[in-house]
Amino acid sequence: MKNVKYKDLSKLEKKLLDEAEKVMENAYNPYSNFYVGAAILTEDDTIITGTNVENSAYGSTICAERSAILKANSEGYRMYKSLAIIARGEDFDTTDVSAPCGSCRQMLYESSQISEKDLKIILSTTKKDKIIVTSIEELLPLGFGPKELGIDVKKYQK
Repeated sequence: MKNVKYKDLSKLEKKLLDEAEKVMENAYNPYSNFYVGAAILTEDDTIITGTNVENSAYGSTICAERSAILKANSEGYRMYKSLAIIARGEDFDTTDVSAPCGSCRQMLYESSQISEKDLKIILSTTKKDKIIVTSIEELLPLGFGPKELGIDVKKYQK
């Protein structure tokens, strides 16, 4: 993990983070009032976004990261390079970055195995004054995915 400044991100990484910030405003969050936006970068540099969608049956809530993965999959994309996440509260900006929950980490790990690369993860506050660049392997060490089950991931690449 490393702390970076917004100005030091590549042009494409800035765009990825900016798209996550834009979509964050579409969060459906009547219970937590917490806004999360995610943007995933496909192998061909297409950016696909997702946001958190809460539900009164809390277990049915879906995080922004998984929302982006599901949307990408529904559009025929399974090969990813990186993901940006940005979050804030209803009446406040967070002072620290928000990292993926355990369920999201697992789905990102599975996606990384299908993509056959460690996904770069960019985490940022809404003020973009604190940005951490990490990877799914750092966030989920000793992960368990399709390769550990003997699945030929090439069959699922698109």
